[in-house]
Amino acid sequence: MIGGIYHALWTDALEGPVNLTAPRPVTMQAYTDTLADVLHRPAFLNVPSSIVRTVGGEMADEMLLTSARAVPQRLQDTGYDFGASALEDGLRHVLGRTAD
Repeated sequence: MIGGIYHALWTDALEGPVNLTAPRPVTMQAYTDTLADVLHRPAFLNVPSSIVRTVGGEMADEMLLTSARAVPQRLQDTGYDFGASALEDGLRHVLGRTAD
């Protein structure tokens, strides 16, 4: 995010709102499975949405249970380099894990 913000601040051709997201959106399930693989941990716990709604109240649907397929098109159009080309590569970099 810091890199995207820096790029937005210093790129004259980029004005207005910018999506600060990964260039290839994934589902929460794909993210969880990939993170579990990188950490060599099981990913077996799925929390039912009814429990999330009970704990989170009204905001649970808006903040935790809905999906948005946002793409950082404006960053891509202005040449921003996201660094990692895939989710697994990015997680390995951030977590300091090497490929097995």
